[in-house]
Amino acid sequence: MKVKSILVSQPEPQTENSPYFDLAQKHKVKIDFIPFIHVEGVDVAEVRRQKINIPEHTAVILTSRNAVDHFFRIAEEVRYEVPNELKYFCTSEAIAYYLQKYVVYRKRKIYFGTATFQDLAPLLKKHKKEKFLLPTSDVLKPEIPKILKDNKIKYDRCVMYNTVNSDLSHLADVKYDVLVFFSPSGIKSLFENFADFHQGETRIAAFGTVTQKAAEDAGLRVDIKAPTPKYPSMTMALEDYIREANKR
Repeated sequence: MKVKSILVSQPEPQTENSPYFDLAQKHKVKIDFIPFIHVEGVDVAEVRRQKINIPEHTAVILTSRNAVDHFFRIAEEVRYEVPNELKYFCTSEAIAYYLQKYVVYRKRKIYFGTATFQDLAPLLKKHKKEKFLLPTSDVLKPEIPKILKDNKIKYDRCVMYNTVNSDLSHLADVKYDVLVFFSPSGIKSLFENFADFHQGETRIAAFGTVTQKAAEDAGLRVDIKAPTPKYPSMTMALEDYIREANKR
């Protein structure tokens, strides 16, 4: 079947040159962006219940922009004046640059990996004498604590925000040819919003092996997978699938 409509379970890109917009224009397909999950910050009382003394840490590990936002939110709410000497270890350059929202970038000790948490591990190992703080949501990828443990990194995890299912009731009568997912939480939200969801001819696109497994465990057929050596991005995988499907 031809692809005429795609639902991406993430917020709409804020940049005009997003490859999703190019994809929509090039192949004349409708692409909607509706987050299936969102984050909500936990309150200070909950952070205190975790019995973590934030000031005793000399470095912080940041895995997302949400982690950055909520680290500085909590710091302000507990009246912790973030010291200039604090070291920041980010999983990507984009997250590192996002720190400029809160600190003078060139005057801070900021380190970053290339994309994955595994890429950050050598940098953490070089600074293993630091006491690390890991701000996270209530949902944490299992490979993160494993990598930290394997590299003998001393750290404290602090849950500063929660991953919450979005209300998708407005989509009850809306059909899309392709649903695009980027996390197991998105799959979970789909079935919590629509317990009787049946895939039928709807194509499922899933990014990452963990998301793909979650989809398959939920009984879904994954038609489009990324990243792959040939298609490292989701938009590239989608374009290849659309090209083949729409020429029939």
